[in-house]
Amino acid sequence: MVIAIAVIRPRRLPWRAWAAASMVCAGLGSALPGVAHADAEAGQAKAQVCAACHGPMGNSTSSDYPILAGQSARYIYLELRDFKEDRRSDPRMSPMAANLSREDMLDLADYFAAQKPAAMPYKADPVRVEAGRRKAAEVLCTMCHLGGFTGQNEIPRVAGQQYAYIVKQLQDFRERRRTNDAGNMTSVTKGLTDDDIMNLAAYIANLQ
Repeated sequence: MVIAIAVIRPRRLPWRAWAAASMVCAGLGSALPGVAHADAEAGQAKAQVCAACHGPMGNSTSSDYPILAGQSARYIYLELRDFKEDRRSDPRMSPMAANLSREDMLDLADYFAAQKPAAMPYKADPVRVEAGRRKAAEVLCTMCHLGGFTGQNEIPRVAGQQYAYIVKQLQDFRERRRTNDAGNMTSVTKGLTDDDIMNLAAYIANLQ
């Protein structure tokens, strides 16, 4: 559930410090004001336009668009806000977010977070999957994304995400084409090779 603290997230913490802070905050949602926002019907109605790209109930079948089903509500809200406020840019999403109100973003975040992610067909290369597993352990991915890459709070769920989408985001962080995460992912990705990125994407996309 999206909560007020998300609006003032610290964007300049080093990624290890932010990981620790995220662990502390993980259980606070129900104790903070603004939690009882969810409007399932409103979110479902507003999400109809999203289905053209992100698929029914947020289960994208296209490698160009991320799976939103089961994603953290806080993460979805913050990314929509970043698209709206030009902290993150995409030729397709930026115009879509431009006219969203805060209530729209909260409703959409609540709706997609409540959906069940469907298992997507992915033909995994076992060599790359194993190399990706080792690299993920080396760079401490689960410190933020948690075991199974299920995510928490503003750290996204990436397990079972579209392979090509994962590759693009990791490359964008490494090349600083995407910078709306306080530098955490830039720090993690700066030493990754293209092979490392493809291996990580194969491993993560293979998780369910």
